[in-house]
Amino acid sequence: MAKPSVADLLTPLDDLFTTQAQRDEAKREHLIDIPLDEISDFPDHPFKVRMDEDMTDLADSIKSHGVLVPALVRPVGDGYQMVAGHRRKAASELAGAETLPCIVRDMTDDEAIIVMVDSNLQREKILPSEKAFAYKMKLDAMRRQAGRPPKNNSVPVGQNFGQTSREVLAEKSPDSNTQIQRYIRLTSLTPELLSLVDENKIAMRPAVELSYLSPDEQASLCETMESEDCTPSHAQAIKMRKFSEDGKLNSDVILSIMQEEKPNQVEQFKMPKDRISRFFAPGTPAQKIEDTIVKALEYYRKRQRDMER
Repeated sequence: MAKPSVADLLTPLDDLFTTQAQRDEAKREHLIDIPLDEISDFPDHPFKVRMDEDMTDLADSIKSHGVLVPALVRPVGDGYQMVAGHRRKAASELAGAETLPCIVRDMTDDEAIIVMVDSNLQREKILPSEKAFAYKMKLDAMRRQAGRPPKNNSVPVGQNFGQTSREVLAEKSPDSNTQIQRYIRLTSLTPELLSLVDENKIAMRPAVELSYLSPDEQASLCETMESEDCTPSHAQAIKMRKFSEDGKLNSDVILSIMQEEKPNQVEQFKMPKDRISRFFAPGTPAQKIEDTIVKALEYYRKRQRDMER
């Protein structure tokens, strides 16, 4: 065991020149304006800060009225770390502000993770990938607090894996135990497949099955999906997972499975968008475009019949 140095044995200067009451007061939660450049982002923050119309509106509001709800930070080193308020910080920067009103609270790493996740789960729009990594971070933090080491994502959905932590997490979350497990499984997807889940091109249930494939197998699937212009159904995903578990999944098997006709598959007619875009306002939903074209064709057929009479 290393012998303590003289510096380790000396009383810190702060303790020599401040009272215990002053030191306790410094640790209490308090509200101050903090320069933006002194606030660092939360490590591995799972929630994206989007520079969209809502962000522009928030920046305009801050210009006019200031930040109405303070952010929450914790002291880290010589500065502060954001816990809740990343969007307010980004909007303040966009608005040209130099400081941000913040509540400063002493928190451990795991306490900060739990508060960060809980505060962001209240958002209206949350991507599956955001929930996936947020739930995993919070569950791992809860397990550490309970004295249990975090586990990997290999536990099958529906199987007990830390009942107490999971139940507590589900009680304070908008999703059930099983749904939370499904979200956490998504963290095993490659970024390419996970982005397709975020874009609603792959549904949750097949995505969970695909999460059991190795990264190389998922990469082969992505290549096949691109070449065949299709996405796997739940049944196809289950089949690929089974082949993978048996060590028999390769690019040829993936192609064979993806070329199988789906039970509800209907032949699609495709037309280049640039041929019809001039007839519709930008941003018109695809379903509305389809309905309008069908109505136009029905009207055209009726006119043709009238002319033939």
